[in-house]
Amino acid sequence: MTRSPASLTAPLAIGTPVAGAPAPAHDAASGRSASDNVFFGILKGLELGRFVPGQRLVETDLVTEFGVGRNSVREALQRLAAEGIVELPRHRGAMIRRLTLQETLDVLDVAERMTGLLARAATRGSGDRAQAQALRAAVQELVGAEKAERVGDRGGRGAAGAAGAGDDVAKAGARPIVSFSTARRRFYRALLDMGGNQELRRLFPTIHMPIVHAQHRLTSLQQMRLADYRRIATAVLAGNPDEAEAAGAAHVQNVRAAILADRAV
Repeated sequence: MTRSPASLTAPLAIGTPVAGAPAPAHDAASGRSASDNVFFGILKGLELGRFVPGQRLVETDLVTEFGVGRNSVREALQRLAAEGIVELPRHRGAMIRRLTLQETLDVLDVAERMTGLLARAATRGSGDRAQAQALRAAVQELVGAEKAERVGDRGGRGAAGAAGAGDDVAKAGARPIVSFSTARRRFYRALLDMGGNQELRRLFPTIHMPIVHAQHRLTSLQQMRLADYRRIATAVLAGNPDEAEAAGAAHVQNVRAAILADRAV
């Protein structure tokens, strides 16, 4: 499934600098440097579909978009290249990395084992009331984000659909709406906190799943993801390491199956 490249001038949820006015090298209010704003802004844009795999990243456009200097943009692009998110071919400029099918399957092979291990480790914290509550809250955010997306799809994409979703969820007494990608990050962060495994905390974010999610925005993946996350959380909260590991691995297996099925169409 191919999406048209999004405009580099689309607004990102990281604040709105005045175009052409470079930000200070370090933002004391947020604790982020100017290069941090570009780095995290591009990652956020990738999650939300505002940047897409294969899209060129033009320095001058990024300078205007984020209100920073060229050095900050270049530093952010170098960091993204080191993370494997961006490619920097000589004389061609930066671009969001696009995975081949084999590269995607390789990422999923690693993710399957790592996600299973993450879920197994998280059962260590099942007896910690605060950590267990954080995981339950993360699942509720996923539920709210999923509902918001469904309402937005039915009512038309854009502010009106999102507002309607927010009203529905607010009436139900749920937490404020966040994007599904943000809720998913919080879900995995809760699992990492419960596991307390520092090696997993270091390695898990390096898996290139953001590119996989950005490159394969499939209806079948949207339909199964929430059920998978609930199964993982249920097993973790029950303190069952074998079931938790199996549920974590099964989620990635489902992602692989959906991608391969889409390629076969």
